[in-house]
Amino acid sequence: MTVAPRHSLYRRMGIAAAIVAGGVLISRLLGLVRQIVFAWLLGAGAAGDEYFVAFLIPDLLNYLLAGAYMAITLIPLLTRRFAAGDEADARRAFWAVARPLSIGITSLAIVAMPFVEPLLRLVEPGFTDDQVAEAARLTRIVLPAQIFFVLGQLLTAWQFAREKFVIPTLGPIVYNLAIIAGGLIGGLGRDNPSADGFAWGALAGAVIGIFGLQVWGAWREGLRFPGERIRRHPAVRRYFALAIPLMLGQSLVVFDEQLGRTFGSLHADGGVSWLTFGRQTMLVPVGVVAQAAGVAAYPFLARLAAEGKHVELAQAVGRALRYVLVFSLAAAAALIALSEPVVRLLYERGSFDAADTTAVAGTVVFFAIGVPMWGIQQILARGFYAREEMWAPVVVGTLATVAAIPIYWVLDNALGVDGLALASTVAITLYTAVLAVMWYRRTGASHAQPVMRTGIRVVPLAVVGGLAAFALGTWIGDELAAGWVSDAIAVGLAGAVAMAITLGPPWVRRDLRRG
Repeated sequence: MTVAPRHSLYRRMGIAAAIVAGGVLISRLLGLVRQIVFAWLLGAGAAGDEYFVAFLIPDLLNYLLAGAYMAITLIPLLTRRFAAGDEADARRAFWAVARPLSIGITSLAIVAMPFVEPLLRLVEPGFTDDQVAEAARLTRIVLPAQIFFVLGQLLTAWQFAREKFVIPTLGPIVYNLAIIAGGLIGGLGRDNPSADGFAWGALAGAVIGIFGLQVWGAWREGLRFPGERIRRHPAVRRYFALAIPLMLGQSLVVFDEQLGRTFGSLHADGGVSWLTFGRQTMLVPVGVVAQAAGVAAYPFLARLAAEGKHVELAQAVGRALRYVLVFSLAAAAALIALSEPVVRLLYERGSFDAADTTAVAGTVVFFAIGVPMWGIQQILARGFYAREEMWAPVVVGTLATVAAIPIYWVLDNALGVDGLALASTVAITLYTAVLAVMWYRRTGASHAQPVMRTGIRVVPLAVVGGLAAFALGTWIGDELAAGWVSDAIAVGLAGAVAMAITLGPPWVRRDLRRG
């Protein structure tokens, strides 16, 4: 790859990353608004625990069909056909794959309905019978949404393979808006608000944003309903060859949250909610920095792999890793330093009180330590997926999940809910470290050196930035009257200081621009 094409590739990746980052930022902010509205109306007690657990079985069904990885699995198959200029065969491949998956998720949703309560009793041992019954009722509302999530993932894959990112980024935005609207409609003006409105909003958001909007987006990019009978296609066999490892493997990325829910249910009312609020806060920088970079880079990585340009693919992965590492270290430093004013600013109102703030802020600190590892994992895994090497991250993820169980048990006994957040960070760190070793054994240790050099040079800056942000945030809190204004000023100014110290030196920007 010559310098000019490489810079063209990085420029297109950068534009795509900016689009996806903007969409993810809006979506994550709306996700926080959703959590704020939920905390305001229902607090962080039993009602919150029941609502959050209601997504367990739907998420599990999605996982059984590798729903979270459908776009990842389908994009290389479509990209190869687009690169060869055969759009007609890409359409045939799409519909041949979509048919069994649509039938599969619909069948699973129907079959799961009678078994909701027994499954919840099994995985949430700390719940009372009344809590299980309420969580089961909410589960049956949100369960059909998974059908539209699966179909939407397929339609999104078509658009990503065409290197189109705008409409796919709008889907989660519409989804979050629908949940917020549902929660407000169902909760405002009621003496005893329930989570029903949030659940119905999730179903409506899946139908409208995740599915309906993506039908339009895929249509705009040339996808048409088949004018003839859907026939067998070799892409189906290849799709399932790639997807089966993802279906069978119990990846830590997916099951980490459920481990927190299971152990959290053993604590007093609020344990699951505290962890959920803390995790959602941590996922904002992960989504904006790492998820955006991974989603945007993946179609380009898949194209490089399809063209056999494996050295260029490794270089592109390294560049994405340096970007993610620098920005995620800055974000982690700011979040650790400002965990309490951040949580207080976001959630402390209505039914969410100061005790909840203290509990959630503690989890945020321990979750935030793992932000860089979550980011690196997002990029490394997509490097493997672009090469159609699905087994490596799945096997590592499965082993990490098994190893995480005793880690959760030990740290839960030692530190309580905070220990569960720390266990999440320890587990993702182990997973990412092993994945990195496997990646650089395949691609060459020389590709690791620029990433390691960047990390070694930026970590001290992030530590200094975090300490400066903590000192400034504490001073602002002491000088100004307590309230959302002082918290907003502390988060804004001190957060900017942490980012400026970490990202400010000119060599950091030169490092990021280096090919």
